[in-house]
Amino acid sequence: MSLQDPFTDLKIERQDSGFYEGYNLPIALVSKIAVSLLVLWALVWPLNANDTLRSWKSGLLSEFNVFYNLSVALFAFFLFVVALLPATGRMRLGGDDERPEFTNFSWFSMMFGAGLGVGLMVYATAEPLGLWQSNPLTMSGEVAPKSAEAIQGAYRYTFLHTGFHAWAIYVVTGLSLAYYAYTRDMPLTIRTALTPLLGEYSNGVAGHVIDILGVVATILGVAVTIGYGVSQLVDGAFLITSAQWLMEGVMKPSTSGLIAALALVMMMSTLSAVSGVGRGVKYLSNLNLILSLILLAVFVFFGSFSFAIRIYGQALVDYIVNFIPLSLQAHSPMSQSEYAAALPPEAVPFVAELFPGATDAWDTRDSFLAGLSGDVADLPDTTKQAAYDAGTPGRLFGWQSGWTTFYWAWWIAFSPFVGLFLARISRGRTVREFILGAVVAPSLVCFAWMTILGGSAIDLELNGDADGAILTASTTATLFVTLSEMISGHLLIIISFMCVVLTMTFLVTSADSGILVMNTIMSGGAEKTGVMHRVLWGGLLTLVIGTLLMAGGGGLEALTNSMIIGALPFSVVLLLMCVSLAKAMINDLRRARHEENETET
Repeated sequence: MSLQDPFTDLKIERQDSGFYEGYNLPIALVSKIAVSLLVLWALVWPLNANDTLRSWKSGLLSEFNVFYNLSVALFAFFLFVVALLPATGRMRLGGDDERPEFTNFSWFSMMFGAGLGVGLMVYATAEPLGLWQSNPLTMSGEVAPKSAEAIQGAYRYTFLHTGFHAWAIYVVTGLSLAYYAYTRDMPLTIRTALTPLLGEYSNGVAGHVIDILGVVATILGVAVTIGYGVSQLVDGAFLITSAQWLMEGVMKPSTSGLIAALALVMMMSTLSAVSGVGRGVKYLSNLNLILSLILLAVFVFFGSFSFAIRIYGQALVDYIVNFIPLSLQAHSPMSQSEYAAALPPEAVPFVAELFPGATDAWDTRDSFLAGLSGDVADLPDTTKQAAYDAGTPGRLFGWQSGWTTFYWAWWIAFSPFVGLFLARISRGRTVREFILGAVVAPSLVCFAWMTILGGSAIDLELNGDADGAILTASTTATLFVTLSEMISGHLLIIISFMCVVLTMTFLVTSADSGILVMNTIMSGGAEKTGVMHRVLWGGLLTLVIGTLLMAGGGGLEALTNSMIIGALPFSVVLLLMCVSLAKAMINDLRRARHEENETET
């Protein structure tokens, strides 16, 4: 007896006329209302919004840090199993005789454009340098921070954050959407990926909720990306112009500078989104690639290229060897009672004084010991050392939630956008080609970018040439400070200006692509959407970023907190996508086997 045919009768109601013509009204209205309420909250009660988001994020990480990290591990393992199994790996995203729409070169080039964005511009130097100072190996006392030995740990976790796990998040969404779109002729929208589980319920409230979560995740992911980007934009503009109004305090972008940069970026993004993918996004993506190669060449010729190449090979081997242990690392917060149980008996009476510093992920052993006073300072050195070591689990949790989980939330929030993009360019590929090509190839590009740019920054600090200048720079200023240590004069001004332009174009392509994707989801998978709605969402996105920046006092805390919170429900959607895709593939293989048996008989 044959299996029941898969559910493909997806009917997403769209308005026939009026302002919302072509859109699903519940998705569009609920998404806009949710975003508008966030804007009003941050605008009218900025301090309350910032404090509440901080509290929610803290509580969420305490309960769900393990969930976030093990979920991402599951995504990676699931995809590699699907790719390596002969039956599922050879399945084609399209008809049996269909071949890829794009050549391998074009396909890899477009994935390069998707993977190399504002995040890599901001973190290419800042992340390896930051992890060189603090990573699980330094916190456990295995190696000394800022030493030659600490480079291995720095790149082990840099590759973790930008490698196979990270791209697996995008590919889960992309493969799920491509599989149903090209083998079952279904629309490219988020709810499609859960039709094997939801069935006819996909056409109702459940389907609407899934798509709304996709819209909210996308807007928060894009908002954080643009928030970091405009901060780097202001840093670069200050370096070139020395305009004092762009900065406040010690090299911190001013709120007025951030808002001015945001307004410029979003105006250009909205104009690009209105012009459509074929014109705006296409031309800007080509410009991005050219400027990226020029920047890479600057680091190759003036940076520490031989040092970076050596790091690349060693770090790649180390990452692969430690892939499974890295996947399964998931830390929970440490309570004061757990800490007390790990202390030497003579230190237990001082647990309240010792606990905060010993479990602070951003505090060093030396600063912890130097900060002790009174009777605690009179404890034997061995006891004080043991008190610090007892807090290692707490420090590991704080570090993981501040670094790794932040990244996973960012990638998850961005996955509807990049997943849809990957699906659109992968028709005709086999499942194995899609998974290995979209997980491995972009990861290797990200690794090269991180080692060439970040390796130069580390080498400058390691050999003493930078004398701490790069280490003390803010996250978004690190790239420009690194450049100033490598080159000078007119060349520095030219390259810095080019970096500002590159950051600008990355911001514009991220924002306009996000606007287009949000409209695609709200219109039930339609590629062509209303111009006024793109303009409206451009304005809403600007307000979200601007109000959360002001709520954070010009900082990015409110933005990142809201993203970590908003990404949690969509991480559940991604897990359901894995279950749904596994069910669909198994049943499709059973149907194909049954049809073969029927033909033979």
